[in-house]
Amino acid sequence: MKTITNILLFGIAVVIIGCHEQQQDSRIHLRQEVRSDSLVDNIVTRPVDYAFSALIGEGIEITQAVTRRNDAGFLELHINGYNRSYKTRRFKYRVEWLDENGLLIQTKTSVWLRTSAMGKSPFSFKVVAPTPKAVNFRMDTKKWE
Repeated sequence: MKTITNILLFGIAVVIIGCHEQQQDSRIHLRQEVRSDSLVDNIVTRPVDYAFSALIGEGIEITQAVTRRNDAGFLELHINGYNRSYKTRRFKYRVEWLDENGLLIQTKTSVWLRTSAMGKSPFSFKVVAPTPKAVNFRMDTKKWE
């Protein structure tokens, strides 16, 4: 009986120690293949989490869109986002620039551009308007096939 109690206590201690995550610098991201597994994210539970992520349709989320004028007077668009899926998401985006009246500025640079975001990771990109007349934008995305 004492042996079973010792094994049980040892198991509880391992779980508690394994669940404890050390605080780290937020600028450093350790990917799943590099960091130590936790009770919540280990080789046994990971496939279930991946399947659930696919089932509920997790994907790309734009978290911030910031515009500013650069030193040359051109409008810059800075996009920050996060890929909630476990899979790398490849997608296309197109930015169209608008003048002070809200009308589309015809330009050859408003084309579909490709980008990708690794699973469970932040991403960002920057687009610069082709003319100083641009005061606003609209952005569209679609699946990269």
